[in-house]
Amino acid sequence: MVQKVEYAIQDRYPDDFSWCYGCGRLNKEGHQFRTGWEGDRTVTYYNPEPDHKAIPGFVYGGIIASLVDCHGTGSASLALHRKNGFEPDGEELPPRFVTASLSVNYIKPTPQGTTLKAIGTVEEIHPKKFKVAVEVFADGDLCATGEVVAVVMPASFGAK
Repeated sequence: MVQKVEYAIQDRYPDDFSWCYGCGRLNKEGHQFRTGWEGDRTVTYYNPEPDHKAIPGFVYGGIIASLVDCHGTGSASLALHRKNGFEPDGEELPPRFVTASLSVNYIKPTPQGTTLKAIGTVEEIHPKKFKVAVEVFADGDLCATGEVVAVVMPASFGAK
């Protein structure tokens, strides 16, 4: 059974900001990570492609880093959106975040051929800055941890 986030925050991002290789819903070549709520924590499910390998049988670490990165910024967006009184199943546009810092710790090799589950715990550290602790699991085994500090996207990013 393929697990999927029903109401992903990325579905609510404006088209101009939906091109990220990791989580952009309009980037058909990208991963299209989808981040939503699971209780008070955030979740993203992802099935790496066969060519996302480091060596046969194991997922390339860059895919894991990308998952942690986009899950972190999506989690921050979810948290601020909820703080503002909204959920991702509504019509209100959520705040868009960018990564200020990213760290990833690889705990064990991540096997290919299984759904990865990223779980995020969000901590607000400033009105426009959130820290997200991320754990990545494969078949219930913890494979990686990470931390993302995400900041609200500067208005200058919207300039064309």
